[in-house]
Amino acid sequence: MSNRSFFSILIGFLVIITLWSSIFIVSERQRAVQLRFRQITKENIPAGIHFKIPFIDQVKIFEARLQTLRVPSERFLTLEQKAVIVDSYIKWRIHDVGIFYRATAGDSLRTNTLLVQRAESRMRNKFGGLTLTEVVSGQRDELMKDITESLGEVARTELGVDIIDVRVKRIDLPSQVSDSVFSRMSSEREKEAQEYRAKGREYAEIIRANADKEKRIILAEAYKQAEIIRGNGDAKAADIYSKAYKKDPEFYAFTRRLKSYRESFKDSNDILVLDPKGDFFEYFSNKDK
Repeated sequence: MSNRSFFSILIGFLVIITLWSSIFIVSERQRAVQLRFRQITKENIPAGIHFKIPFIDQVKIFEARLQTLRVPSERFLTLEQKAVIVDSYIKWRIHDVGIFYRATAGDSLRTNTLLVQRAESRMRNKFGGLTLTEVVSGQRDELMKDITESLGEVARTELGVDIIDVRVKRIDLPSQVSDSVFSRMSSEREKEAQEYRAKGREYAEIIRANADKEKRIILAEAYKQAEIIRGNGDAKAADIYSKAYKKDPEFYAFTRRLKSYRESFKDSNDILVLDPKGDFFEYFSNKDK
């Protein structure tokens, strides 16, 4: 190989390296800044293919997608000076890559440290203005909303990031006070349970008394109706007996006497001491009848 050919290949290789070094690509999921002698010359570079001066310009590319920062558990004091241990997390992403790089030099560890410091400062202030009951109740959502908004304003201007959400995963009590708090909560719940039981017994007595009253009314009404029906039946039977007696008084008297005989001599061991000529044995002695 001649010297000319060798130099041609070398020059071509250098040209390729130079061209390759002058091109960089930023995807939709990334944010980038361009540096020259460690000074930012271009910031918030859009997605696409871009060119730079090789060996002089430097490009820093960062993740632009949503990131989760788990905040270490921290001890805060409530309004009544009761300690709570809060475990939380922060959802954030880069908003202005120029401000982000100037504040953190693109160091994710430094970014997380700064966000944690600012979040803990705001949580401490917010928790210090609430009672323990308010902290663990539904007001916690409003509390997190306020923290997210206040932290978001500072993070955007100072760090160039958007705070999407700040959430509390759990709130615990220190072991030295948890027993007393749980005991007090248990006694309060027991008191409420006793009140509910007392009200339940009161309502039960009212319902039972009303049921007994309705029962007596229903039985009285049923007895009244039964007596009316029985009276009507007795009256109707008496009317039937009266009409039958008027048609044949002698036969009616005879059947009544037979019925009395049957009832009187029902048991063979029964003994009656009567005058044989009395009215009771009228049909036994009078053959004409």
